[in-house]
Amino acid sequence: MEPKRQPAIPVNIIDLTKSRFVKKEGFESSYVLTNFGLRISKAKIIGTIVNKYQSEDGNYAAITIDDETDAIRVKVFKEDVGMLDNVKEGDIALVVGKIREYADEIYIIPSFVRKVTDPNIFIMHKLQVLKLIKEKKQIFDLVNAEKDNFADLEELRIFLQKEYGLIDDEISGIIEYFALGDSLAEKDYKSLIIEKIKELDSGKGVELARLTQEINLPIEIISENINELLEDGTCFEPLPGLIKLV
Repeated sequence: MEPKRQPAIPVNIIDLTKSRFVKKEGFESSYVLTNFGLRISKAKIIGTIVNKYQSEDGNYAAITIDDETDAIRVKVFKEDVGMLDNVKEGDIALVVGKIREYADEIYIIPSFVRKVTDPNIFIMHKLQVLKLIKEKKQIFDLVNAEKDNFADLEELRIFLQKEYGLIDDEISGIIEYFALGDSLAEKDYKSLIIEKIKELDSGKGVELARLTQEINLPIEIISENINELLEDGTCFEPLPGLIKLV
């Protein structure tokens, strides 16, 4: 069976970096699932190149793109390294590529990288992103308002299709988001947070804002687990906004 060709979705970088990565096997594409239930396996981003690196052997190169919402690395390997030859630090670049994750880092494997010189392209991209988020958020809010009326998410899906005429592509990601939210809330992430604090603490503690940047989980899940660590005496706050192991 030939895999379905995935469209590139225009997004803000934060929609990739602060979302949950869902790994698929076989012909199915892996994707990130955003906080409003949008599945993104192939993204289109525009931002400023703030860093460029190439290995000495020439088999690996990467650029870091910042679009003022967050930053993400774009990685190329072996014969694709030349894709980055025509861009440099300080350039505004348009990138289209597939979303990947390794060692808790979400990054992009590009199929297309191009320097942007026309500011209208950047403005148009931002407008496309806003339009997409607005449309998806409207459906998300509708599903969220109805979900407490159903004990089963599959019943909710059927109801939304019959009552509101929504198609499966419009709601399946949102249904998955709520299903994963339940499983995330049930899981204990305290050991992960403890290890990350050990890694980042240089002696004075770790800023809570930095923890949320370094750990790829919804902020409410991180906060819940940190509160439990504070309550059981595993951690303390030497100063407001800092967390440190006892």
